[in-house]
Amino acid sequence: MNKLTILGATGSIGSKTLEVVEKNLQHFSIFALVADTNVQKMLQFCLKWKPRYAVMSSDNAAFLLKKELASFELNTEVLSGTEGMCYVASIDEVDIVMAAIVGVSGVIPTMAAVRAGKRILLANKEALVMSGRLFMDAVSQYGAELLPVDSEHSAIFQCLPNDLQTKLGSCDLETYGVQEILLTASGGPFRYTSLAALKNMTPTQALKHPNWSMGKKISVDSATMMNKGLEFIEAKWLFNASQSQLKVIIHPQSIIHSMVQYRDGSVLAQMGKSDMAIPIGLALFYPKRVDVGAVTLDFSKMRELTFIEPDYARYPCLKLAIDACSEGQHLTTVLNAANEITVDAFLNKRLRFTDIALVNELVMSRVCAIDTHSSYSSHTLETLFELDEMSRRLAHEIICGRSL
Repeated sequence: MNKLTILGATGSIGSKTLEVVEKNLQHFSIFALVADTNVQKMLQFCLKWKPRYAVMSSDNAAFLLKKELASFELNTEVLSGTEGMCYVASIDEVDIVMAAIVGVSGVIPTMAAVRAGKRILLANKEALVMSGRLFMDAVSQYGAELLPVDSEHSAIFQCLPNDLQTKLGSCDLETYGVQEILLTASGGPFRYTSLAALKNMTPTQALKHPNWSMGKKISVDSATMMNKGLEFIEAKWLFNASQSQLKVIIHPQSIIHSMVQYRDGSVLAQMGKSDMAIPIGLALFYPKRVDVGAVTLDFSKMRELTFIEPDYARYPCLKLAIDACSEGQHLTTVLNAANEITVDAFLNKRLRFTDIALVNELVMSRVCAIDTHSSYSSHTLETLFELDEMSRRLAHEIICGRSL
């Protein structure tokens, strides 16, 4: 029986992971659950799963959870902060770590799991967007096993030869005849909205993703297609792909989750319902496939599969991410940090939808203007976090100074 730590247990990926585990109780036990500040949901999980450890992001949230748990006879120990997260991600007893904390706060505990040589189910984008080379080098150095959980990267993974599946970060795509990796995107809720109307789109409208049920931040990223830009950056590191080997294509039905085109003209596509149980189950059981409760496709009821070239005028955030990817880790770190601030400002109605890309671009240009590239060329985690903080401050300053 594999012992599992879930980083980001109360989020959508963490909760779905527990659903998959519940259907396969003979294979897993929940060793530790990690959450941000949702004490009530964590309390429910602790009562149901009885983990050895529960970790909250803050001391206050941990105190409240301890208080709630006091009346129940559980052996669950409550920890807090990054130190507690790293402990339960790297402790010897743990076999598998689901890395599903959203944002920069997930990078350090995920890296702790890497350095402990764990099987890591990677759903945290920032680990690769911020520190791709550092992260993949550490995976190799410490003998960790990395399996992608994002539906697009899981699809690409499944369409690659078995030999390459075990060589993430150092794949030789050319030798195995891979011509192009095609990342599919839904295009979000505004793919048919007129360009003139985009500036008036509200947070409520942006959160209505046509195909997936996701958190607020990633739903807005889907609307701007920043999520696909970040996945483009992740794919570069995961599959050791050059920019010319990566392409984004809009596929509104979200039936094909990504594709790999080979030199001989063949295209392998991974298809399925829009259900995160599928990539989560694959990563948990790899190389086996088991029933995870997902509904299978009925091809007799499928009417069409359509594909659209992305329009950068509609999706400027996608172009920013692709451009940043070509520049290197310093600029992808800047863009990711700025985007977290701008999306939050949009959700709180302090920024228009179309200003998300404008502010992101301004932050990138200002960081380049003060020439931090040379200062951060060594790419340590510490300097990347400093760059992240600087970019967030700049984004805040620009937002506060703008007349919208």
